[in-house]
Amino acid sequence: MEELLPWLYLKGISTNDFGEALRALLGEGATGVSPSTISRLKSDWEEQCQSWRRRSLAKKRYVYLWVDGIYCGIRGEDERMCVLVVLGVDENGRKELLALDDGYRESEQSWLGVLRDLKERGLEAAPQLAVGDGALGFWKALPQVYPQTRRQRCWQHKTINVLDRFPKSLRGKVLEALHQIWMAETRTEALKAWNRFESSFKDRYPQAVECLNKDKSSLLTFYDFPAEHWRSIRTTNPIESVFSTVRHRSSKSKGCVSRSTMLALVFKLIESASKNWRRLRGLERLAEVIEGVRFEDGRRAQPTTTSPDEMGSQHAAA
Repeated sequence: MEELLPWLYLKGISTNDFGEALRALLGEGATGVSPSTISRLKSDWEEQCQSWRRRSLAKKRYVYLWVDGIYCGIRGEDERMCVLVVLGVDENGRKELLALDDGYRESEQSWLGVLRDLKERGLEAAPQLAVGDGALGFWKALPQVYPQTRRQRCWQHKTINVLDRFPKSLRGKVLEALHQIWMAETRTEALKAWNRFESSFKDRYPQAVECLNKDKSSLLTFYDFPAEHWRSIRTTNPIESVFSTVRHRSSKSKGCVSRSTMLALVFKLIESASKNWRRLRGLERLAEVIEGVRFEDGRRAQPTTTSPDEMGSQHAAA
């Protein structure tokens, strides 16, 4: 019931229709869910959500962040609500929902408010990496709060953006060429594949090549992190898989709830989904990432050593 009631709301079922819907799902014996009961539950969910949003994050440490926005229809409003979400993975590899807020079109100011709230609630240590799509608002806000956090643009979103600039007849070929870039085992191999892509399409489809090139650096950041984590940090799939159901259901809500209620419903659905979240693969590498160990092409870089001859030359120069 805890999972079913928020789900029914996001499917667009009104309070007065809950009895009929529950009888259809659970049988004629489903009773005791009156409109007043539903209203009380909604009020409880909103209080739980508000309490969760105020919780302390002191002494917490998150290595990676995934960020995204979910758009939802709201009663009496022409413009859809944008729910800003932040998912993190801690030093033990556990995924956790960190933030859920009502934003405005994923703007810089909206994301700045989310990030500042995280810091004000105690999240002082900057995450090592943030993964997101091309929403400029987040990337403009991030260095104002966590300037040390590196950026990884989502390859899934970038692939969609690039494919949109090609005719359908070429998209299979283009998709394979893009896969050769971000699935390459080393940065050098990825850059070679990148150059092949550029040579193949720059003359006829310059806008597509420009779309890819403008985020070149942030698309290849993952090579500086453990290879065991690449599957999780090359894209926003960890957050997409969590919120795909929420996104699908909220798109069908038909604007049946208020903004505060929508946040509470999304929170309850995520709370339910979190029970099945798995730890990050290669969690033993997280400590090394936190310590600042340098990685090259996903492997721990060998420390540079100075030969006796080089040491003698350095002393002579001194």
